[in-house]
Amino acid sequence: MEDLLDHISQEIYSNSYVVVDNFVDEAFRMALLKEQTDLLNQGQFTKAAIGKGDQKQVRAEIRSDEVLWMDPTNLSPLQAIFWEKVAEVQQVLNRRCFLGLKSFEGHFARYPIGSFYKRHLDQFHAVPHRIVTLILYLNESWTEADGGQLRMYFPQEDGSERVEDVLPLGGRLVVFLSEEIPHEVLPTQKERISITGWLRNID
Repeated sequence: MEDLLDHISQEIYSNSYVVVDNFVDEAFRMALLKEQTDLLNQGQFTKAAIGKGDQKQVRAEIRSDEVLWMDPTNLSPLQAIFWEKVAEVQQVLNRRCFLGLKSFEGHFARYPIGSFYKRHLDQFHAVPHRIVTLILYLNESWTEADGGQLRMYFPQEDGSERVEDVLPLGGRLVVFLSEEIPHEVLPTQKERISITGWLRNID
């Protein structure tokens, strides 16, 4: 685990993002996916919104996913284990990248068939405290034909952009600097499940 954490911190320091396969083992992924399914069946998910506070609104033309925020004071046993794994990432990023990370917020994210999230940044005027984005995919299986890729945009010196698409493979973790990398979720052809969250510089 120490080598993996070192790899994450080095890639964030050098490239502002990293993709890690098999961040969690298969049994843990399956357990989290089952928990998500149970919570969904209980009607716990809501339509995702954009903005903050009084500006918060559901805009289906921008994003059409559903979310369930996790309560840090009332985590399930599985969620608590995931929180501990994130805390290890937080510690190494603070130690190696000096990011001043203090807390984590996260939610289950469900993209039904045909849903998407248009290009955006995770840190903007309404949420200035998000420093690092983490996404853990929980999907059972995935192919290119299933869509739902995370598309990240990287500005180049000549003014163009490099585009990288990441398949939401189960157990895969994506970490990137929230302020630096515009991204979107391409339309998905089957249900797409993840835990998405942000390491912040506030308590």
